Amino acid sequence: MTDNSNSSKKAPAGMQRGLTSYGDQGFSLFLRKAFIKGAGYTDQALDRPVIGIINTGSAYNPCHGNMPQLIEAVKRGVMLAGGLPMDFPTISIHESFSSPTSMYLRNLMSMDTEEMIRAQPMDAVVLIGGCDKTVPAQLMGAASAGLPAIQLITGSMLTGSHRSERVGACTDCRRYWAKYRASEIDDEEVADVNNQLVASVGTCSVMGTASTMACLSEALGMTVPGGASPPAVTADRIRIAEQTGQRAVQMAIDGLTIDKILTEDAFHNAMRVLLAIGGSTNAIVHLAAIAGRLGMTIDLARLDEMGRDTPVLLDLKPSGQHYMEDFHAAGGMATLLRELKPLLKLDALTVTGRTLGQEIEAAGPGFAQEVVRTVANPIYPQGGIAVLQGNLAPGGAIIKQSAADPRLMEHEGRAVVFEGIEDLVTRIDDEALDVSADDVLVLKNIGPLGAPGMPEAGYIPIPRKLARAGVKDMVRISDGRMSGTAFGTIVLHVTPESAIGGPLAYIRSGDRVRLSVSRREISVLVPDGELARRAQETPIVRPSAERGYRKLFLENVTQADQGVDFEFLRSASLQRKRDGA
Repeated sequence: MTDNSNSSKKAPAGMQRGLTSYGDQGFSLFLRKAFIKGAGYTDQALDRPVIGIINTGSAYNPCHGNMPQLIEAVKRGVMLAGGLPMDFPTISIHESFSSPTSMYLRNLMSMDTEEMIRAQPMDAVVLIGGCDKTVPAQLMGAASAGLPAIQLITGSMLTGSHRSERVGACTDCRRYWAKYRASEIDDEEVADVNNQLVASVGTCSVMGTASTMACLSEALGMTVPGGASPPAVTADRIRIAEQTGQRAVQMAIDGLTIDKILTEDAFHNAMRVLLAIGGSTNAIVHLAAIAGRLGMTIDLARLDEMGRDTPVLLDLKPSGQHYMEDFHAAGGMATLLRELKPLLKLDALTVTGRTLGQEIEAAGPGFAQEVVRTVANPIYPQGGIAVLQGNLAPGGAIIKQSAADPRLMEHEGRAVVFEGIEDLVTRIDDEALDVSADDVLVLKNIGPLGAPGMPEAGYIPIPRKLARAGVKDMVRISDGRMSGTAFGTIVLHVTPESAIGGPLAYIRSGDRVRLSVSRREISVLVPDGELARRAQETPIVRPSAERGYRKLFLENVTQADQGVDFEFLRSASLQRKRDGA
């Protein structure tokens, strides 16, 4: 008689997942249980679905300052649903406390996230993140790990008040610093406003990268409904955390893995929402990286096409006037998704087990409010982001047109070129700098390899002498990024970057540059032959390092259009395409 007992066995679950290799699985489980019982767990507790909870609390990360309360609430939700919560730490990245830039560490955090999910026994995982790069890093890692996963956002900070004016990080940070550089305010006032810009723990209170990724996480179906908008210090945020814990247990029971949620339709919905909220340009890079882990790509041409019939509806800084807490009071993402419904893929599955369309219906009819506009009365008639091409950016570049000066959207000017960040810092405020308001500021070597890590230095400051003369905006071009909280007529993500010999490497001061957002063009008005001659004269030395993470980064990082991810972390199918297989 044939023994078929093995074929009928269930896949390992709970504490039996991923047993340590001792050559004896029975002993591995025996030893694991012995140690976990040392923490006071009973066999009854250990027989439940195990829900991992990623703890990204850090003294260096005030955006995650509510982490203890969130973890407690998630654990409560997990136990209410019959699961066993197990929190564990990973890398935590804060934008302002990461050198050379937080983007440099995003891929490292994604690897940490993926490997800790794989290494430790869990049936589902709750990803708790907030500050700019933590949410994409977690989604990238979870996508590669393949388990049921659900995102919990830490939430935005509250706004402050400066001399009766409402302020919040970090659009107002940049606005007041620009005033200070222009000598419009003095040392005392800039110190006063510094105390008010961040009124509580939590992420930036405007539509920066953190808020953008929160909204996109909900649009992707990766959060419970309403998970994007509650501020960090509110009871609403804690209730969302409890619901997240409960939902994680059911996802584990149902086997609702992340690949069933992060589909082509989900990314379509995320791009629609990105355009409609006037979201951060950084999100394009992050979406490309997340999609790449699952064998998908973000088509920039398609994104631009979608932008032509997706108006900006959300009246939030830097494209509008309000803050995230106002968005939450206006109904949050349910209000926005209801207005966008005709443009969305409504059959996309969410972590609730229901479709996006079903969740929009369940949210009800909405109510009168002024933060989310109607399609008939948008903030901006097209999507917040436009994709540009031309001889400066054969692989594409982007501009946040909803936060740009309309007078500069069609512009031709003389290039004033900075070779890198050090050159910029040294010369930008030099009174002898040959620059006028009509010129185009160009910054090289701040792309993925150039800096390295593609820092947010693309928000090139207005030269001090021009700022003092009242100049508020100029056309600025780089192969780097800018903060989602920033504003201005700024061309970013020029691909390929200058550090690997992209055309940007060969532009010189005095060249004429043309920006035409209507024609989606960014070009230097120099003959192709001349650019080729300059390339011959200027050999490019690719950045390198002798050891460590920097060596790993420089040898493996992709360009902006591929998400600035490591090539070896992308889906094997995409790696085969690259290799021509």
